[in-house]
Amino acid sequence: MARTFFIAEIGINHNGDIELAKQLILAAKKCDCDAVKFQKRTIEKVYTREYLDSFRESPWGTTQRDQKKGLEFDLDQYQEIDRFCREIDIPWFASAWDIEAQQFLRQFNLPYNKVASAMNANDEFLREVASEGKYTFISAGMSTYDEIDNAVEIFRGHGCEYELMHCNSTYPMPKQDANLRMIQKLRERYGCKVGYSGHETGRVISLSAAVLGATSIERHITMDRAMYGSDQAASLDIGQLEWLVKDIRLVETILGDGVKRITDSEMKVRKNLKGI
Repeated sequence: MARTFFIAEIGINHNGDIELAKQLILAAKKCDCDAVKFQKRTIEKVYTREYLDSFRESPWGTTQRDQKKGLEFDLDQYQEIDRFCREIDIPWFASAWDIEAQQFLRQFNLPYNKVASAMNANDEFLREVASEGKYTFISAGMSTYDEIDNAVEIFRGHGCEYELMHCNSTYPMPKQDANLRMIQKLRERYGCKVGYSGHETGRVISLSAAVLGATSIERHITMDRAMYGSDQAASLDIGQLEWLVKDIRLVETILGDGVKRITDSEMKVRKNLKGI
């Protein structure tokens, strides 16, 4: 079995704190993750002025704007993320939520792109991402087949390699809604790699996705699930992350390559029991 690409989604769980972000990056590296991922938004492009002016109490103030800006890293902070990831040798990338944010990320020459479920029906955005020609993970949460068909057509039209990710966009996701058989269904329908982006609590569903052949697993990570933030409860703490990655690496060994052979350890038993 090929190595499952494990993405540690930091997202906005850094709560605007660059040192916390670096702690999470380092933890992902120590847990043998293949990459870390953030989220990038141009606040004024993603949200309406009316929404941003509305009330929301948070550590940064009393409006939605205060909260959104408090969670958003600026250029200097992303430069530090880029420097730190290069220093400890772990790739990073981000899911942009608007075209300006996607263009902002280009300056870092990132190895991958990510289309969040919320953006997979935005044709203008999809064309912008596909035009870069980078390997792109496309989440298929809260989407119809028609919407996925359209996204796939755009990426194929640009000759941009992509991987779909089965996803349920609830935080946390009820376990009965996992519907992991969709991994095989998407693989059959689109003839491409299919991963799993999980928002559940615990490890069992993500491990099951790996058993079912998910080529990538993406999970939100946190230092403490009780911290402030809308994604924290659907995240893995570092202990859970370590065990999940270890279990997935074990699954890769257990599943093997599907070639029938007599192993070296069987040969002695064979001679004793079969006499040959």
